[in-house]
Amino acid sequence: MPHLATPHATREYAARFEGKAAPGHFRARNGLTLSSLGIGTYLGQPDAATDRGYTDSVVEAVLGGINVIDSAINYRLQRSERSIGAALVGLAARGLAREALFLCTKGGFLTPDGDPPGNTREYFSREYFDKGILQPAEISGGCHAMTPRYLQDQLGRSLRNLGVEGVDVYYVHNPETQLEEVSPEEFRKRLRAAFEFLEGAAAAGKIGAYGLATWNGFRQPAGSPGLHSLADVAAVAREVAGDAHHFGYVQLPVNLMMPEAVVLPNQLVNGRELPLLAAAAELGVTVMASAPTLQGRLGRGLPPALAANIGLENDFERALQFARSAPGLTTALVGMSRAPHARANLRLVGEAPLSGEKFWSLFREE
Repeated sequence: MPHLATPHATREYAARFEGKAAPGHFRARNGLTLSSLGIGTYLGQPDAATDRGYTDSVVEAVLGGINVIDSAINYRLQRSERSIGAALVGLAARGLAREALFLCTKGGFLTPDGDPPGNTREYFSREYFDKGILQPAEISGGCHAMTPRYLQDQLGRSLRNLGVEGVDVYYVHNPETQLEEVSPEEFRKRLRAAFEFLEGAAAAGKIGAYGLATWNGFRQPAGSPGLHSLADVAAVAREVAGDAHHFGYVQLPVNLMMPEAVVLPNQLVNGRELPLLAAAAELGVTVMASAPTLQGRLGRGLPPALAANIGLENDFERALQFARSAPGLTTALVGMSRAPHARANLRLVGEAPLSGEKFWSLFREE
């Protein structure tokens, strides 16, 4: 398959939905046209029924106006990536080119392949340690590594799982896991080594860009030991590759219960204390939201006043609307493990996101 998303193909994709997609659903970022909602593939059992569900959901979502697809090698023991790969084959048969889709995945967490191994220690020894891909001392928290050799192996596996020659964004997955065991100085050294590999992968056309996909790393108060400085992360990328570096994306939770990226001024950029989304705008970094419905928990029980201010038909839609309307955010990634989930979420393609004024009024009301 062709390598990466292109400006022309993503514009053509958006043009298919002229008159159906509301203003603000498609957004121009880094020369590409991306949907304000994306499909996530995290939850679910590692079984054939869930495989089929995700494949059907990806096809349904893409045919309905969502062209951002997100995964990780460890999601459902590599099976989510393979479900996406099957969907890409089906979409290609319908004449929809790979270049129209913005495909993202992640590496960092150790994962079995397809099914839980009978003996986990034996599996990882055989698959990684004995082959010299990874050494036990390079693992943090018993589950995470980001050495160049390991990331090279993981990226190769992800590309094979997906059936593509390149992904548009490759994230280092939850790198804050490393900070539980190593000093900030050692962490920066490891991050630099990871970025050196990823710059090489970009030069080879295997990735379009790279970034950090985090859970807590960008949401903690200033001064917290596990907080990532976006400015420093960008500085590491410049040290590795100068101003032409390919670090350009961050993923973190943004939802009604986790609004830190919007309101918490924990990032220092040019002497100013800013929330993550504002800092990313200053630094030219694109932000994607994970967990916009907090894995479904925000899909019911929202305060009536908040629900009335956001509008729409139900709390699940309102939670998605909040996340994708956050100023500066590009795409809110929502899990869709079955085609009916995708069809329900596609209703928002025809709904305009909240205006900036309306979005900020939600905080005043609260």
